[in-house]
Amino acid sequence: MRRRLVPAALLLPFALLLTACGGNSAASTDTDGQGSLTLNVGDQKGGSEAILRAAGELENLDYKIKWSTFASGPPLLEAVNAKAVDIGGVGNTPPVFAAGAGSKITAVAAFKGTSKGDAILVPNDSKLTRPEQLKGRSIAVAQGSSANYQLVASLKKVGLSLGDVKVKYLQPADALAAFTAGKVDAWAVWDPYTSQVLQSRQGRILTTGDGITNGLTFQVAAPSALQDKKKAAAIKDYLERLRRATAWVHDHQEEWAKVWAKDTGLPYEVALASVKRTNATRISVAVDKPLVASEQEIADTFTELKLIPTKVDFGEFVDTRYNGDLPPSTTRAFASEGS
Repeated sequence: MRRRLVPAALLLPFALLLTACGGNSAASTDTDGQGSLTLNVGDQKGGSEAILRAAGELENLDYKIKWSTFASGPPLLEAVNAKAVDIGGVGNTPPVFAAGAGSKITAVAAFKGTSKGDAILVPNDSKLTRPEQLKGRSIAVAQGSSANYQLVASLKKVGLSLGDVKVKYLQPADALAAFTAGKVDAWAVWDPYTSQVLQSRQGRILTTGDGITNGLTFQVAAPSALQDKKKAAAIKDYLERLRRATAWVHDHQEEWAKVWAKDTGLPYEVALASVKRTNATRISVAVDKPLVASEQEIADTFTELKLIPTKVDFGEFVDTRYNGDLPPSTTRAFASEGS
């Protein structure tokens, strides 16, 4: 049966989120600051700049920030590798693929949240009720994304592999269209897409990555920027501000949801659901040995699947200088308040 298509108005926010999907950065903007130093920061729509501004953390800077907006993590890391960006935020899987490609990147900060927003969705009228029933079914997922690993790990937990399902590698905009048109049986994706589908009643959660994936996001810097004393100092200040802003979200969820909705074009209800389920659960954690081991597991998984061509030593792509007195990466994130 062909399912009802999502109204065009609901698709619009995702067009905004996926601008420059081909890997090019969108128009750059500048944040005024003092001094002659400029820190080039890669961002995603409704990301670091929006949260820093909402939390009042872009005031009294001793340097200027030039923001470049990217559609997703992989093209942002390409810019870091090319030294076009000094630092930028991505999820847990793009750094692994960048490392596998031999890119010049260094993970310098980490944030941990719950993985309840990382979900495998099925249409409301689907007969699927358990993940083991996905055998032989078609599943949409963005290749190289955090959802790609979540799908692999979720299948493995119930004794299945990618070879047991029909994987369709689609970027979120195309996957959403395929999902709502009934062209795939399931969709592995992340927030705010998860919240968008649930809030518009276009599907339900079959399973989530909670307890399966590590829930990490990263700030990744260019080694050349870390070798520059002035830029390294600016990065330290930038990360401290970002950590305070991330903590601010937990106590100002509705306020942040309003800012995020305005910045991305998401409906407020979708933004708030995503904030409660995912964004407000994040805490700052140290880049430590357990974190490296967790990312190494992701790298090894994709190497075994031959999606990464060679063995990756993720420990060679981290710098612990900014850990300070942060809690270990094994610390539990805030409990999710999402439905």
